[in-house]
Amino acid sequence: MDFLKSAIQEEISKKRKLLEAAEKKEGENKKQKYVSRAELERIREEEYKKKEEERIKREQEKKARLEEEEAKRKELERQQSRANERESQEKSEEEVETFNISMEECRRRLRAMGQPIRLFAETDKQCKLRLRALELMVEQQPENQGRNEFMKTLEEMEAHMRLDDLKQKGAVLTENKKKQKRQTLVVEPIQLELLSSNVDKLYSQIYAYFSHMLEEWEEYMAARPEEEKRSVPGKRAAVLQKQATEYIKPLMRHLKKGTLELDVLARVAEIAQRMQKRLYRDAQDAYLQLSIGNAPWPIGVTMVGIHERSAREKISSSQVAHVLNDETSRKWIQSVKRLMTFAQTKYPPYTLSQIS
Repeated sequence: MDFLKSAIQEEISKKRKLLEAAEKKEGENKKQKYVSRAELERIREEEYKKKEEERIKREQEKKARLEEEEAKRKELERQQSRANERESQEKSEEEVETFNISMEECRRRLRAMGQPIRLFAETDKQCKLRLRALELMVEQQPENQGRNEFMKTLEEMEAHMRLDDLKQKGAVLTENKKKQKRQTLVVEPIQLELLSSNVDKLYSQIYAYFSHMLEEWEEYMAARPEEEKRSVPGKRAAVLQKQATEYIKPLMRHLKKGTLELDVLARVAEIAQRMQKRLYRDAQDAYLQLSIGNAPWPIGVTMVGIHERSAREKISSSQVAHVLNDETSRKWIQSVKRLMTFAQTKYPPYTLSQIS
């Protein structure tokens, strides 16, 4: 009996343990399945804070890394800048040593550039260094190309400006040109009606007139007193005359070969004819039509409606701004204007109303 009783109790204890384990497992499942809303919010908040902390940490690390790289880059730039400054200073000093000009020449160039000839406590070496730096800056600017050409022409003229050379070369060349022009060119009154009947003759008339005026301009400049030639306005006038003579050569070639466009030829013929008659105000109007034109804006409009009109072709004819074509055209048109100014100086108009 005792054996049976102990076996029953042992079996009952096993069953009880199994029931307790099952109840415990069921409780755990119920606890995991059913969670309160507050607990969920707390868990989400903790996860959000953890993610924010990680994000802020990553951003701080990235910012620190970028700041470190920026500091390294700036340090390298400072070192490179110091090296470049030392190199440029050494190079400038070498250039100044090779840029061996007198202080008189240095002052003249600075004065021509509109710069002070001497700064406070500036030595001769520093003055030459400043001049060299200014000239390099001017050479590197494309918009100062015209100014560079002006200074280059001025320097060339001053380099060859000696009294003996001027007297000998001026007298001989002027006399030779006079003889040559008198033998080959005959200036005739320019006739605009030849534009439709005899264009070749009109070309020769304009060519002869412009050649004659260029010759007179050169003689006028050579006949000036020496004091006027060596003054600043006199040098500027000489440079302008020399530049105009060079820049007008493309026009003279076109006139000699007869290759100008008809609308351009018409405007040039009007300018030359009115200059001959001393009608400089009218010549100025023709010059404006040649350089600027009177084309309607916007440029390129050739249709003013949906239908083609009988006078539509007049919109584009004689209304082209030829100065916009290229740099060569701009230069010779400007030279024609300078020649017109000289003609008005030497041959004043008959009436004040024709002063341009």
